[in-house]
Amino acid sequence: MKKNIKKIQKNKFKKTKIKKEEVNLTHDKIELIDLKQEMGRSYLDYAMSVIVSRALPDVRDGLKPVHRRILYAMDEMGLKPSAKYRKSATVVGNCLGKYHPHGDQSVYDSMVRMAQNFSLRYPLIDGQGNWGSGEDGAAQMRYTECRLAPIAEEVLIDIDQETVDFVPNYDGTAQEPTVLPAKLPNLLLNGAMGIAVGMATNIPPHNLNEVCDAAIHLIDHPKAEMDDLFQFIKGPDFPTGGLIFDTSQIKQVYAIGKGPIVMRAKTEIVEKKLNQFDIIINELPYQVNKSTLLQRIAELVKNKKLDGIKDIRDESDREGLRIVIELKKAVFPQKILNRLFKLTDLQQVFHVNMVSLSQGIQPKILGLKGMLEEHIGHRQIVIRKRIEYNLRKTKDRVHILRGLQTALDHLDAIIKIIKQSKDREAAKKNLIKKYRLTEIQAVAILEMRLHQLAGLERTKIKDELKEKIKKIKELEEILAKPKMILKIIKKEMNELKEKYGDARRTKVVSREIEKFKEEDLIPNESTVIIITQDGYIKRLAPESFKTQARGGKGVTGLEVKEEDRVQHLVTTTTHSDLLFFTTRGKVFQIKAYDVPQTQRTAKGQSLVNFLEMASNEKVSVLLPVSDLENYKYLVMVTEKGIIKKVSITDFTNVRRSGLIALKLKHEDTLQWVKPSTGKNEIVLISTLGQAIRFKEKDIRAMGRTAAGVRGMRLKINDHIIGMEIIYQEVQKESSEDKLLVITENGFGKMTGLKNYRFQYRGGSGVKTAKITEKTGKIISARVINEQRLPTFVKGDLLLISRSGQIIRLPLKSVPVMSRSTQGVRLMRFKGKNDKVSSSTLI
Repeated sequence: MKKNIKKIQKNKFKKTKIKKEEVNLTHDKIELIDLKQEMGRSYLDYAMSVIVSRALPDVRDGLKPVHRRILYAMDEMGLKPSAKYRKSATVVGNCLGKYHPHGDQSVYDSMVRMAQNFSLRYPLIDGQGNWGSGEDGAAQMRYTECRLAPIAEEVLIDIDQETVDFVPNYDGTAQEPTVLPAKLPNLLLNGAMGIAVGMATNIPPHNLNEVCDAAIHLIDHPKAEMDDLFQFIKGPDFPTGGLIFDTSQIKQVYAIGKGPIVMRAKTEIVEKKLNQFDIIINELPYQVNKSTLLQRIAELVKNKKLDGIKDIRDESDREGLRIVIELKKAVFPQKILNRLFKLTDLQQVFHVNMVSLSQGIQPKILGLKGMLEEHIGHRQIVIRKRIEYNLRKTKDRVHILRGLQTALDHLDAIIKIIKQSKDREAAKKNLIKKYRLTEIQAVAILEMRLHQLAGLERTKIKDELKEKIKKIKELEEILAKPKMILKIIKKEMNELKEKYGDARRTKVVSREIEKFKEEDLIPNESTVIIITQDGYIKRLAPESFKTQARGGKGVTGLEVKEEDRVQHLVTTTTHSDLLFFTTRGKVFQIKAYDVPQTQRTAKGQSLVNFLEMASNEKVSVLLPVSDLENYKYLVMVTEKGIIKKVSITDFTNVRRSGLIALKLKHEDTLQWVKPSTGKNEIVLISTLGQAIRFKEKDIRAMGRTAAGVRGMRLKINDHIIGMEIIYQEVQKESSEDKLLVITENGFGKMTGLKNYRFQYRGGSGVKTAKITEKTGKIISARVINEQRLPTFVKGDLLLISRSGQIIRLPLKSVPVMSRSTQGVRLMRFKGKNDKVSSSTLI
């Protein structure tokens, strides 16, 4: 069995050699040719057939053969705009049987496109029934009905006046036009798409008013440049509306006939209530499927590639398209919209390639001017042929009328000759012989009715003869003067404008689409960042807090759990970078606007949504850096008084997983970080009321992972509570320079900086406040100069308690006192065990 199988397999793949002498090559119908040459010739024939007979439109009427045959078949069937609708299957069958020997579905698909007002700017077929929508296909041809649209008559006009050439159909049983007269420039109005062999076309639609105006201008100014025509045609006008950008790029596309044009959906941002927005989409780019778009947005949201979207609703109806994208609270709508443009079909590029058939044979890339010239040239030929046809018919009529005039002038004699003739043929010969008439004239006389012998009818014949003679002179004059044909074209263009002209749907934006950064789409404004001890973060507008008198109770700043408390509060701008330094000596970086803005009483979001921290790691320093170029170093201080200076360039590109900022010793934590220029003074303050002031030059710059040196010697149970850098311009010790200290029980004061003498790094410092059980330990300290406050600071002090209670009071209400005093009460608490958690200037 196995041997037989192997034998069969061996014979299966065995090559059979045929001897040349075994093949009969003497038959007169067999011709030996080279396979390479035959393949090349046959493929070239196939390619030209596809190019000329299927894929590319004729620049003269803007139609492919299938579209031309459909319209001509419908015209022959009498499906005028005023006629009754007929089943689409009837039209398809008639077109297939007479003119288009291909698949019925290809014919119906072409019909469907010509009937859809979202596919063609000016539909050529008036459809009844389900002809599809922007997301669903049309019903089967046995259900839908159709007839010609009114504007289609302008494409077929004068076809019965020998204005275009006809050729036999595929089986020689009928004649079909090689091109349609096309009074309107259909290729520019409705555009075209097609893929041939080795070439393709993609022509956008345009507005009828603009195209007609440009054609009229080109007739008047044949040497007009692209800039002149661009004054009339501003750009493509898509049936679905939307926006297109960059007029300079559009002008270049029109000049060379190819290039990209950026399309965008028409959108608007609607604010429903404070910090909550909807994005409304009213128009889509050309040929964008609505269902596919909605599915794409849903996938992006599901895969977390697009944050900030709460819900998507399709509210489209017969009135038009309406897609509502509901956003979450406190997200920047312009930022979300820009992401939608980048990740979805709300923004697309239309790759223009204006390839068409010139004279129905030669594929060419034509610019805007070239297409208009081709159409004007086609209309000149059509109008000339129409005039020649009318002239010929008018002359034939004049010839007959002159014969009738002769009969009326000799009426009695004519009647006598007819009466005396044996039959009709004899009467005709006698008339021709007697009055030298032609056979046509004689037949016309014999066919005259008796009522035409009446006096009034005789007058009508004479008047008609005069009118026809006058018309012949007019037609001959037009043929003799080509400029008069151009005037007719201009007149027709104006008539088309009056009859079919409409407003532009697609808005043209002169500027090019900018490659926005996210922060370009977000207002750069003052903002407040709050972090709680349990790791929640939120962003607030400064207007959320009202100024109160010193000693007030403040307002609730956010909802926190009973055991949670506010740990950090800073004021910055939305575009500022935020550096998060952790207790483990690591640093993370995000933009301020990445933190969602919320209501004053909102809880906020967990920091783990923004930073990749370990479970035993907490944010100890929140540092806003609005302009890193202004600084050279970052100065870091730990809880145990260790200090380090490191170049700020080491932190300009912090990866998402963070960087090591400081190598810590056992049980020490990083507590303070400040930017510095390298030529400043440093003040360290401890919780037990000690402060030290020394020169920054006492600290050498170190590597990012270095451990640092001692900055201040501390007592047992004491630790650093604040670090301030006094910048070079402050070192003149102006009377305006003060050290502000706040204690945990709500006491505070300011002391002139000149009261603190310089010491060497590593000393114990001097007393800066009297610490008692009443005041509690110092929880905040900073150097203040009211003349040099940041532009976003209005000169108020914001205090926040562990329970979330907040008070805002003027900085001027804090008294200036000596170093050894305890200060005055700045804040009272609603809760008995509540204490001040942090403070900031606002």
